[in-house]
Amino acid sequence: MPGTVAVTRRTLLIGSAAAGAAGATLALISSALGAEAGATPAAPAEIPVSTAEDLMREHGVLRRVLFVYDEAASRIEASGEKLPMVPPGVLKQAAMLVRQFVENYHEKLEEQYLFPRFEKAGLLADLVKTLRLQHDAGHRATSQVLTLGEGGAFQDAASRRRLAAALRAFNRMYRPHAAREDTVLFPAMRRIFTPKEYDELGDTFEDAEHRVFGKDGFEWAVAEVNGLEKAMGLADLAQFTPTA
Repeated sequence: MPGTVAVTRRTLLIGSAAAGAAGATLALISSALGAEAGATPAAPAEIPVSTAEDLMREHGVLRRVLFVYDEAASRIEASGEKLPMVPPGVLKQAAMLVRQFVENYHEKLEEQYLFPRFEKAGLLADLVKTLRLQHDAGHRATSQVLTLGEGGAFQDAASRRRLAAALRAFNRMYRPHAAREDTVLFPAMRRIFTPKEYDELGDTFEDAEHRVFGKDGFEWAVAEVNGLEKAMGLADLAQFTPTA
């Protein structure tokens, strides 16, 4: 809004350790006084999210889609010539979430801001080359899912078998892909970005999220995958707890 000072999750990190400790003490005192007076407590401040955490939680959305893909592939494979118990539109919606949130947003950020810096620094160049190739392969697999996962194609048993194969191939690639980024690439970011650059990169990512999805892009993606899990009967996490 005009005249409003923008406060990002990174700017919340600014301040010395002494100032942070003093602020925490004042907050405790204010909370205690407010409780005594029966006052309504103030809403908590926005919790800052680091650059790597931002990327990793987006991988969490992807991993939940992979779970939906796994279940859909299993039902297709078990159904034989019969129509599988996969609600209409679920796979198209899941693939569109992958396209919009993973491929056209998350991966574009990696390709624009991370991969070139690693290549320029000569660090993890072979890994980055493979990650780029896998982004392209994932995009092709998503196109297959969109084509085979709806309408007349889904009614055809042979097309469904190709769909199940595409889902399995996508998952087989993206599980190690995301895990390698989380455990190798993202931790190495601090070796090629200064602390200031690292924090500014987080602001850049946040600005991109707002441009593409509005204020709550991550929350939107989580809500989308929640809906997919409910449609597939996968929402209750407790059902997956071993009983023996």
